[in-house]
Amino acid sequence: MLKLFKTILKAGEPTVKYPFAPLEISPDFRGRPELNPEQCIACAACTMACPANALTMETHPENNERLWQLFIGRCIFCGRCEEVCPTKAIRLTNDFELAVTNKADLYVKAVFRLQHCEVCQQPFTPEKSAHYAVELLRQSGVSDEALESMKSQFTTCPACKRKQTVGRHDQQGLSFNVVEKADERV
Repeated sequence: MLKLFKTILKAGEPTVKYPFAPLEISPDFRGRPELNPEQCIACAACTMACPANALTMETHPENNERLWQLFIGRCIFCGRCEEVCPTKAIRLTNDFELAVTNKADLYVKAVFRLQHCEVCQQPFTPEKSAHYAVELLRQSGVSDEALESMKSQFTTCPACKRKQTVGRHDQQGLSFNVVEKADERV
């Protein structure tokens, strides 16, 4: 019997004293997602990649805003949002203690302003997304003069761009281009 007690004392404690002592977590542990709204461009890539629909994005043109929302109660901590984010604005933390007394505390929200079309004045994309596109072009070597000449591309909605493009084709004579290509084949 004494030999058994000696063996048990040598073995040590088989369990951890959580929650009275901190729990050691692996560096690759996937816990609560955290958004950095300063870095986010509200592109909605994370909301499309979320298999549990824990992430949603709603556009409210009357308020000139896009609302990003995470419901932690639905999150399955898969990490897809972190993988697809182009600006690394969302990341999974090591936080796993998510118990709350109020369901509303499980919602995380961020609000982004919308860019208005210079032609029709309708909101069409987040301002940060348009600025991000310009900065990517600037970093790739496009000159400031060229960016200034392309400014209307970033401040015009797709519907107005389509109307402008169709209007230009009418002026050029679309039938002339078709006849010219037919003559080249002969």
